Amino acid sequence: MSGELPIVIVGGGVAGLATALAVAPLPVLLLCRNADGGDSASTLAQGGIAAAIGDGDDVAAHVADTLAAGAGHNDLVMVRWLCRNASGAVEWLTSLGVPFDRDSGGQLALGREGGHRAARIVHAGGDASGAAVVRSMHAQARAATHIDWRSDVDVDALLLRDGRVCGVRARDINGRQEEIQAAAVVLATGGMGALFARTSNPPGAIGSGLVLGMAAGAATRDLEFMQFHPTALDVADGHCLPLVTEALRGAGARLRRIDGSPLMDKLHAMGDLAPRDIVARQVWRALRDDGRVWLDTSGVEGDLASRFPTVHASCLAHGIDPRHAPIPVTPAAHFHMGGLSVDLEGRTTVRGLYAVGEVACNGVHGANRLASNSLLEGLLCGRRTGQHLSRLPTTPARGQHQWRQRGESLALPALVELRRSLWDAAGPVRVESTLQHALDGELLRNPTGWQARLAKQLIAAALGRRTSLGSHYRED
Repeated sequence: MSGELPIVIVGGGVAGLATALAVAPLPVLLLCRNADGGDSASTLAQGGIAAAIGDGDDVAAHVADTLAAGAGHNDLVMVRWLCRNASGAVEWLTSLGVPFDRDSGGQLALGREGGHRAARIVHAGGDASGAAVVRSMHAQARAATHIDWRSDVDVDALLLRDGRVCGVRARDINGRQEEIQAAAVVLATGGMGALFARTSNPPGAIGSGLVLGMAAGAATRDLEFMQFHPTALDVADGHCLPLVTEALRGAGARLRRIDGSPLMDKLHAMGDLAPRDIVARQVWRALRDDGRVWLDTSGVEGDLASRFPTVHASCLAHGIDPRHAPIPVTPAAHFHMGGLSVDLEGRTTVRGLYAVGEVACNGVHGANRLASNSLLEGLLCGRRTGQHLSRLPTTPARGQHQWRQRGESLALPALVELRRSLWDAAGPVRVESTLQHALDGELLRNPTGWQARLAKQLIAAALGRRTSLGSHYRED
């Protein structure tokens, strides 16, 4: 790398990789916890990428479905931009070598998921789309001469000079500390689903980047909106649960109550493929009332093991053969629509600090994300932010410096208690008394760990929004 200060990017999932590739030719230092991005939620994504490229489909329909899923709380400019550029994102990934699934005629095979009126989900490896996308992007980034990598590190502080972020402090797995100057810092650290007792996210998705940005003074937006995926594998005493992709329902699987009756009949015009917030609440209620909800895959045509290898393997690992038995499912914290407030270029309210992907909130998802719009957002917003940064000067900042630290972490017993408290109070169905009880409890009344401080902000936001909207459902 040259003598220029690098753009420091924290996070090695789709959003971080897209940003890093687009910053060229400026130097990039990519800091991540895992060398191959295997700890990112991007890698676990099963659905794919939504793009209106099929016969009879169009961008306007994709826009309408995104707005409907988001309960109209979306930023319309961002939604139109995202949907208009979706086909270009698929073409770009194809040029990188992502092996998207194709039909017998060689055309892209399109699946359908919840909230979509048409089959418009481009996927790879059946239900292994995220892993395929990350692999191809990772290989491209590894070959890029402008990107320097540092893995097995955790960033726990941001450096500010006269109100501008201009560096980070990183610690490796042995506790060694390094202070790194930067032309700008991009947070691409993912969401906070793993702060809940049941989640589809990896263990590291606990809001670390969000708290870093907040410590630096960056404004947040829509913290109360956490999406719960309706169908994670219901494993006893599980925390990070295997996802059971929505594409199964798009292929004919049905949700059923414990007595075998259809769960979603007459509850929504789209039935089992209603938006995620609606289905998740019904699954949550049925679990509360009956103790079990099943996903019946008998209506899925073809070989389930080859069409959905990830789900098939996860079920077998827990003693369930989904070809012959229904799958027990539960809602799980899946995607945080809220985050650090950013503009179209990914700028936060603090100079020199950017955010992309799930840690950011630009309004595109509204109050509830439409299925398979997350990888799409990470790709497009990462590339847009990277292109913006590629035009910036890389000179050192001057003035008095100040470190803004994330702070001490909770001990494991307290963290386990916090997960349960968040699940009970701020899960798919919320009531004021339970939210207030959590806020008044010992963990959140005087929070000592950064995870508790973040949870307190989310619960306070949920209390403040007294009416239901999208994923934020107030039963009272």
